[in-house]
Amino acid sequence: MTKLLAEAFERASELPDELQDEFARQLLAELAGEGKWDQTLIDTGEAIDQMAAEALKEYQAGKTKEMGFDEL
Repeated sequence: MTKLLAEAFERASELPDELQDEFARQLLAELAGEGKWDQTLIDTGEAIDQMAAEALKEYQAGKTKEMGFDEL
């Protein structure tokens, strides 16, 4: 465990029980979300690679137009 994480847990342990539980719920939800995001990237990696290859071909064929965020 890093020093910063240990400090965060130490400070959280000084909170009232209800706030500690809320802190724990939020942390666990964040960690679960990270795991889901990682799995989504793994599951869709091949499709993303195919879309990137297709976009590159369109760009190289001159079928794309450069635009800024204000033009989207």
